[in-house]
Amino acid sequence: MKTHAITAQPTHSVWDRSLPPRLHIASGDEVEFECVDASNSQVYPGMSTAGYLQIDRNRIHALTGPVWVDGAEPGDVLEIDVLATRHAGWGWTSVVAGLGFLKERFKEPYLFHWTLEGDATRSLAPAVVPVRPFLGVMGVARADDGAFRTRPPGPFGGNLDVRELCAGSKLYLPVYNKGALFSCGDGHAAQGDGEVCINGIECPLDATLRFRVHKHQPLAGPIVEASDAIAPDSTADAWVVVETGPDLAETARAATSRMIDLLVSRWGFTDVHAYLLCSVALKLRFSQVVNEPIHTVSAAISKQILPNRELFPIA
Repeated sequence: MKTHAITAQPTHSVWDRSLPPRLHIASGDEVEFECVDASNSQVYPGMSTAGYLQIDRNRIHALTGPVWVDGAEPGDVLEIDVLATRHAGWGWTSVVAGLGFLKERFKEPYLFHWTLEGDATRSLAPAVVPVRPFLGVMGVARADDGAFRTRPPGPFGGNLDVRELCAGSKLYLPVYNKGALFSCGDGHAAQGDGEVCINGIECPLDATLRFRVHKHQPLAGPIVEASDAIAPDSTADAWVVVETGPDLAETARAATSRMIDLLVSRWGFTDVHAYLLCSVALKLRFSQVVNEPIHTVSAAISKQILPNRELFPIA
């Protein structure tokens, strides 16, 4: 096992499997990622709303990578273990006309700056907001040729905005290309379910990630193994199935169905017993509702009610 480091620049703001890898690693290696904020350092502390309106939105979701993982091939699973995250002490949140869950109500642009004090921020008094940093975007290269903007997430991961992906958690992704070609960015110091105004607390965020390849393991889409002792709710220490799609109800059904499949394949439940368990114990929640036309739904079951399992045991 080796530890590598990769700087943010040059960033990229598209998914494109033809992008040359900036780093080659082996399965089991750790990588220290430097990630700028989602604006690619265009937003800065004290910036005015008028200045914010002038930024180049083609540079949004400035990602660090791609990273080539030796041995990863289509049909494999890439495990990403979030070992640590480090914010830079500041962040921002905005309202953008025409975007957000309540865009018909909030039509005026607005930019708010946060000071991050360790594990909390008191910038929006009288609220004290817990700081639980995570990367909003973690993904592998898509199976398709061409360049695709990063806003819509998908089975490859990407702009999932799943707040459970803080330090201590793991993300499992299907691999579509040789080397996987992993990239990440869009750091958030905190985010509510739905990310309703279009942003979490956007911030520069460095992260240490460990990668493992699991050979010949079919996976329909992202799964999160969440673990966070400071989480204010019971989604900590949970199995989380992540699904994306244009219709919220259908996406929620797909997430529930995939959780049933997971319970059947890994814990030996029958279909109907897994369905019953989901009805009494599943937490079905919106991770993001603002990356139109694609939304993200997370279906979580606490680890406390299931026997311990390694999702993909290491041989």
